[in-house]
Amino acid sequence: MADTSQIKEWYLSLFKDFENHLNGERSSVIHKLRKEAIARFADIDFPDLHQEEWRFTDISPILKHNFTIPEKRSVPSKDEISRFMFDGMESHSIVFVNGFYSPELSSSSKLSDGTLIGSLSAAMKKDDGGTLKYFSNCSSDHINVFTALNTAFTKDGAYICIPDGVAVDKPVHLIFISHAEGKTISQPRNLIIAGKNSQAKIIEHYVSTGNGVYFTNAVTALHLGESSNIEAVKIQEESPSAYHIATTEISLGSNANYESQAISLGANIYRHDLNVILNGEGGNAILEGLYLTSGSQLSDTHSLIDHAAPRCTSHEKYKGILDGKSRGVFNGKIMVRKGAQQTNSYQENRNIILSNDAKVDTKPQLEIFADDVKCSHGATVGQLSKESIFYLRSRGIGEEQAKLILIYAFANDVLRNIKVNEIRNSLETILSNRFLRG
Repeated sequence: MADTSQIKEWYLSLFKDFENHLNGERSSVIHKLRKEAIARFADIDFPDLHQEEWRFTDISPILKHNFTIPEKRSVPSKDEISRFMFDGMESHSIVFVNGFYSPELSSSSKLSDGTLIGSLSAAMKKDDGGTLKYFSNCSSDHINVFTALNTAFTKDGAYICIPDGVAVDKPVHLIFISHAEGKTISQPRNLIIAGKNSQAKIIEHYVSTGNGVYFTNAVTALHLGESSNIEAVKIQEESPSAYHIATTEISLGSNANYESQAISLGANIYRHDLNVILNGEGGNAILEGLYLTSGSQLSDTHSLIDHAAPRCTSHEKYKGILDGKSRGVFNGKIMVRKGAQQTNSYQENRNIILSNDAKVDTKPQLEIFADDVKCSHGATVGQLSKESIFYLRSRGIGEEQAKLILIYAFANDVLRNIKVNEIRNSLETILSNRFLRG
């Protein structure tokens, strides 16, 4: 483990420089939250392998670098970012470059139905108190050293506010581009508020224009009102040398529905903390994910589904395909509180290992404090089925091709549930190119 005291001092000095460039914003309410967060950051230790929640995830490679804040002026051209768009998909696109909102690359505005899609920084400046309330609530939940760091350096991120009864007409595509020379850190803060009976499809997409070393430390909060419906897709395809730490907080009101697919393809170290709380009766959460790792990559998903209200349902399915000397971690917890009777919850984690050196650590958990529930979980780690390979070979398919077809089918079990056709088609093409070569 690196000398964490020196790393702490580095970020504390970086905060002073950051603060000195805020000018008049230093007197704002949000800066008070920043200062509280940097004080918490100073008091919290970086996690190490002795901590239960991090014992399979070594972050020491991240702590070897003195990352700097990128400059806002570095912006790619529209031609450069065209490869990050999904062919044929009409969307409201919000583009961030090195953590800064890029209006010239975005196509978002206030819609006629009152929906706001744009920059969090701009929304906070015009705030009547509501946005700041949601931001403050998120900044105090599930505090760790990385969420504290994100809050301390919060400058911008995506802001989506959907009024009661509104269905957003097109998917909202949030694109976070790392486009800077040198070792930089970007810390987007995203806030999504869905009013009562509202609907939207949201894509959270992390990419890079190069293959350098950099650090993305992202926090996303979603607040779903009564009977709202959000379909979310997170796609992480960053530089193979990058580090990506993310926290997603989702709060569901009564009868709200949240469905998500998280696809992890890039980054050297990827860690996603996903926390869902079902606050209202009748809520439903579906969490699905797929991680593909090779070389020395590490993909770690930690999820918590908190059933805090009765008659809620949740279903979680994460799948991993690991090659080379890569490593996968899945730690999923379902908590059913005392008053959450008639809960129905299921969790599964399935993994295929393609090499002798790849490794998976999986830990599904149930904590149940109610007696009228249906809860179950399961996990598997193994190689491709010899019986299935034999069956395909008996149909005239070569052994290598038979293995690739089984890998594709295993992964596509998650991809096929993505409801935006253009995204699903694009990811299936990536999967085909990766596994169905020749």
